[in-house]
Amino acid sequence: MWIGTRMAMAVVATGMGGAGSATVPGSFAYGIDPAHARVQAKVGFFGLGSKTARFPRLEGRVALSERDAQAVTLDVRIDAQALEAGDSLTRSRLRGPDFFDVERYPRVIFHGSTMTRTGPHSAQVAGTITARGVTRPATLAVDFSRDFSAMTGREPVHIAASTRIDRRDFGMIAYPLIVGRQVTITIDADLVPGRD
Repeated sequence: MWIGTRMAMAVVATGMGGAGSATVPGSFAYGIDPAHARVQAKVGFFGLGSKTARFPRLEGRVALSERDAQAVTLDVRIDAQALEAGDSLTRSRLRGPDFFDVERYPRVIFHGSTMTRTGPHSAQVAGTITARGVTRPATLAVDFSRDFSAMTGREPVHIAASTRIDRRDFGMIAYPLIVGRQVTITIDADLVPGRD
């Protein structure tokens, strides 16, 4: 779970405790505030209800530029080992080898390569998601709390993003008659100006 005259977005992950990257020249720098950021993954269960995994830890940086509304570099890292669920059995299964296999693959990564504005404060960011060592195409629908034309790089901005993936594309094929194929991923995060 990404402007005004013409603005591009570049996001470079710091890693889960790693060092930051250089800011894109001519860009506004933002950092994802780890204390106000979360990711959820929701999947159908028995065709009647759903199960939700929560990923409370993610880090990254965002830079917005006036130069090119379609240019995007986006790399955000999500700590899969921090995965939480509604009960201990679900949490154990989702962390285990049938699903996220967090011991072998401790990170989920989104990399964006193209952004298309769809409204005054919304955009589609196309790129890839990597989970369980598998990389597949994905597109995030992103809503910003401010109109693109009002962003200056000096104010905090909230983003809400979502995408849908097929879990089988990432090798998560267990329990096909119980757990749905389509997974809806949502991201809510506060962006803090000039934060590494």
